[in-house]
Amino acid sequence: MAAASGVSMSILEYLGGEEGNRCGYCKSEAGNISHGMWAHSLTVDDYQDLIDRGWRRSGKYVYKPLMSETCCPQYTIRLSAPNYQPSKSHKKVFKRMQKYLQSGEMSHSKNDGISVEPMDSQADSPVSFKVSITDHTEISGEELKPVATEIEESEKKQGAKEMPSNIDINEDQADLIQTINTKPNTSTLKPGSGPDASKPPCRKAKDIRKERHLQKLRLKKADQTVPTEEPNIVPTNAKPKANSNKPIEEFLTVADPESAAHRLEVKLVPVSMEDPEFESSFECSAALYAKYQMSVHKDLPYECGPAEFTRFLCDSPLESETRPDGLFCGYGSFHQQYWLDGKIIAVGVIDILPYCVSSVYLYYDPDYSFLSLGVYSALREIAFTRELQTKAVNLRYYYMGFYIFTCPKMRYKGQYKPSELLCSESYTWVPIEKCLPLLERSKYTRFNSNPKEGDKDRLTELGRVRVLHKRTVMPYSVYKKRHRGPSDETVVRQYASLVGQTCAQRMLLYRS
Repeated sequence: MAAASGVSMSILEYLGGEEGNRCGYCKSEAGNISHGMWAHSLTVDDYQDLIDRGWRRSGKYVYKPLMSETCCPQYTIRLSAPNYQPSKSHKKVFKRMQKYLQSGEMSHSKNDGISVEPMDSQADSPVSFKVSITDHTEISGEELKPVATEIEESEKKQGAKEMPSNIDINEDQADLIQTINTKPNTSTLKPGSGPDASKPPCRKAKDIRKERHLQKLRLKKADQTVPTEEPNIVPTNAKPKANSNKPIEEFLTVADPESAAHRLEVKLVPVSMEDPEFESSFECSAALYAKYQMSVHKDLPYECGPAEFTRFLCDSPLESETRPDGLFCGYGSFHQQYWLDGKIIAVGVIDILPYCVSSVYLYYDPDYSFLSLGVYSALREIAFTRELQTKAVNLRYYYMGFYIFTCPKMRYKGQYKPSELLCSESYTWVPIEKCLPLLERSKYTRFNSNPKEGDKDRLTELGRVRVLHKRTVMPYSVYKKRHRGPSDETVVRQYASLVGQTCAQRMLLYRS
């Protein structure tokens, strides 16, 4: 279906407010409520405006959760890619991949192979076909464990004595004093056996690291308070962290590519059977998708065959587009393929839009889960966004789908900083740190603190909504006069209110 003009334009069918569907987060049978549209075609400008109003796509189906009524409100979340700095856990994922590529070493953390939750917006979306969730994070529990707790447990195992309760010191100071005061018992040593009591005792590397960490805590607190009279302990062989502010791009290569044990190649492929690389890799990519779905999400074979793969991840309504801003790849839908030694092991499905890279889905080979491919691919997509921003200055955000506060497993997206959540009433962006206290009080809330600031693109002129009727483009005011049958003004008004005045005047609403 297309308008008479050869110019690309968005053509949509509005399907109205959906009845309650099963929720993939809280498992409610009918709690997931949203509005939906079927997109026959969609320009990248229109889709950019739609996702900035809380819409997301799943294949060609575009939906917007009814935030005040749905069981698990889904807030659009985005990251400022140029300002991103990798966290400690993210650096570990990078280093694990670098180590594997360089030496072939397979390091495993406790949660390797366990998919926490995805960097994706499609978790049981309100469409009839099954929509699963991607895996863009695998966070080790050990990485989240506070250092002080580790030290405390270590001391307990070694039979450390408790500090007297009448001494007003904190836990870190207590551990430090305990470490300093612990001396080996030399009363039973015999000449010629055991350690030499006249020399400093041998110490475990773990104890030395612990002492250095506690010393840093002491020095940090000393900068904020009056210095104490305690002796200053200078750790030996202390070195500053060379990569504390290391940009993400420096983690993407191995030290010596010539001698590397493995070779990883990342290819960006347009989603089109007219593209030779996409066509030639279609079968192996579809097979990888089926393997992932059956292994990770326990799909049955008929639920993840080539037809389902095509409908979900290959059929995109976005019209590909090139612009004079210098983007080598243009705009539209793409598969970012990860090839390890000539074998495809992961595919990230993304949309490149005027102001962002939007993450759609990820599927990977479960045999390589020890590489934390969920997190790794998200970090690669952030780096890719930064790369594109050097050519198109306005393209600076990485959209991570939806943030679902009511589902603890989906809160991990807030760990990518600096992130913002979309206010579903004013359609303005608010730093996530300001949103979390509000979400603690209510699962649905207004983030914008200014009660007078409303939707700046709210519907003001219904008559100017563009309609496609009998292959003719016309404003709604003209269509209304020609239309025979029951009035559909309520439906058209609801559609235009949800997409905003700008999109309503630019997109074509199909009416039979």
